[in-house]
Amino acid sequence: MPARKVKRIAAKPIVIGPSKVLDKHKGEKISTQIESTIAFINGILGMNEDLTIRRFHVFGQYQAVIMYYSNMVNQSTVNVDIVKALMYVPPHLIGRSIEIKQLTDVLMNDALYHSESRLESELTVLVDSLLRGETVVTVEGLDHSLIINTRNIDKRSIEQPATEQVIRGPREGFIEPLGTNISLIRYRLQSPDLRIETMEIGRRTKSKVAVCYMEGITNPELVKEVNNRLSKIDTDTVMDSGYLEQFIEDNHYSPFPQVQYTERPDKVVANLAEGRVSILVDGSPLALVVPTVFNQFYQTVEDYTERFVLMSSIRLARLIALIFSLVFPAIYVSIISYNPELIPTEFAVAVAGGRAGVPFPAVVEVIIIEISMEVLREATIRLPQQVGGALSIVGVLVIGQAAVAAGFASPITVVIIALTTIGSFATPAYNAALALRLLRFPLIILAGIFGLYGVMIGLILIANHLLSLKSFGVPYLSPLIPVDFQGLKDLLIRGPLWLMNKRPAFLKPVDETKVSETMFDELEKTSTNVLDPLNDKNQ
Repeated sequence: MPARKVKRIAAKPIVIGPSKVLDKHKGEKISTQIESTIAFINGILGMNEDLTIRRFHVFGQYQAVIMYYSNMVNQSTVNVDIVKALMYVPPHLIGRSIEIKQLTDVLMNDALYHSESRLESELTVLVDSLLRGETVVTVEGLDHSLIINTRNIDKRSIEQPATEQVIRGPREGFIEPLGTNISLIRYRLQSPDLRIETMEIGRRTKSKVAVCYMEGITNPELVKEVNNRLSKIDTDTVMDSGYLEQFIEDNHYSPFPQVQYTERPDKVVANLAEGRVSILVDGSPLALVVPTVFNQFYQTVEDYTERFVLMSSIRLARLIALIFSLVFPAIYVSIISYNPELIPTEFAVAVAGGRAGVPFPAVVEVIIIEISMEVLREATIRLPQQVGGALSIVGVLVIGQAAVAAGFASPITVVIIALTTIGSFATPAYNAALALRLLRFPLIILAGIFGLYGVMIGLILIANHLLSLKSFGVPYLSPLIPVDFQGLKDLLIRGPLWLMNKRPAFLKPVDETKVSETMFDELEKTSTNVLDPLNDKNQ
């Protein structure tokens, strides 16, 4: 009987990630033998060209080793403030015998020329410190190591944010390093009430996340909820604040953003002063602001830096453009397809003449042009800056004109889509404009099937969805629903700053007063023009 062949399945190799290796050694203490520490570091980090391990003698007496990643530290600081300082005995201790039990105190208080240093006795903490760009010094005979903050990562300069341009307002924006971004916030908010709590998120990236809020203003329950949601995030990588946004938002399937992001420090400070919480991630130039309500997405910095009468009218124009970008194509399709009697006769004749040679119904024509416009817009964004502008001009002028001349689209349809696109550009928040662009398509389809009834059904469904949304427990349509009369002063129009004397009630701030209630009366009393010849004081 022939032997039965057994099919052998090769076993898959078990790969243990770095985080698992560190977990195995968690709690292990540093040995007094530096060779043991060096072997542990090499075993965890492997062979790396940029990992520097240099041996030297502390005060010419004790063997020591200094370890750091050469591309992440300030080399001058390492050479002068650490290595040189530890090689030579401090002048006031020359001639004195330094015992091993005194060495730690002498190193920390007499020899080391660096203010950001600490002692550590766990091996896994040494690895984490090296990966963050810090320098580790281990001395023979000591059961702890010195960790010195020498991190120096190259960064771009502070520039005006490309996504949030302003005419009147500050020109500085966040950059990638977290420390720089925190300093920009403290520069504008020099208050002892500013609190910044940090944590690490990401098993492999170990990204540093900062939670900023104002003690005495921000509701403590809101801060607790933000920390609770962040602490539950368990993922390998956090490359940008957008990763956190997707984890902490209330409704993950809604097209409307429930977390606001910004590159502007002044915008973050203004929101902190109202009682909101800001979240910053090391490596990301975009700060998150929570909770968020819908009216924040059509507000800009100039709304508050310019006079309220002018900016109220511009805000209304911006809001009209936002509504147009959502419903304009759907209304056009419904009127052309079902209710042409709603438009004047002369205009109806002109529209019919323009559509005479178009082989598609209005709904198909609008959807095709809309999709073409979205593809063109995406191509313009992704192309190099030198080519993108030329493509947008060619796309709008040449392709649009060619489509009309070929009978592929009617002139009125091209005009409608162009106005809709311009309206979406007028929405300051990109993610909110993107949501409206997405909802435009189901509205067009409903308009093509049911006419104006379909448009109303779609708008009712969108309104119902907005009413159900919450951002960290705050209704999305606040302060309109539920009604907050103080908040209505900054909804459709922007009221005078001295009348907006209360912080938003839906945030439940600890301190509700923002502007003194008697300030306007005092200004009125002292506003007499001293140069007025009718002033009795100058007679």
